[in-house]
Amino acid sequence: MVEDRNIGTIMTKDVIVVQPADTLEKVHEIFQHNNIHHIPVVNAEREVVGIISKSDYLLLCDHLTLFGREWNLENNKRFFGSLLVEEVMTKQVAKLKAEDSIFLAAAFFRENLFHAIPIINEQERLVGIISTYDLLSHAYRDPVPAVEAKVGETLV
Repeated sequence: MVEDRNIGTIMTKDVIVVQPADTLEKVHEIFQHNNIHHIPVVNAEREVVGIISKSDYLLLCDHLTLFGREWNLENNKRFFGSLLVEEVMTKQVAKLKAEDSIFLAAAFFRENLFHAIPIINEQERLVGIISTYDLLSHAYRDPVPAVEAKVGETLV
């Protein structure tokens, strides 16, 4: 069983962020060069004002770019250069504090359809982010024993 610790012990502290006036071109670059799935949107005081998920970003992409066609890639570039983060971000964002319980974060994830929660301090400023991946990594931090299946068997 996972012990009841606070979120601050497992959250990601070095969070990549964007600001509302940034273009989606910056979001595109972040998702292309980092293995992350959520980008908090912060104002000048580093208060969380929104979030962009990779799923939201992919919905905006020209789906024909999957074929690597130059025209479609260029179309995305023009589109992303003209669209602001504040126009596409999710504005209602659940937030937790580093002192909150890991169990509270798990309850938020179970009850909602999101997979990351920004973590704020007493001044409402971003200090980290926790994702479902962070919870799984914490819960299963011990090595998993190797499981072998015979041909035709189903692993449960």
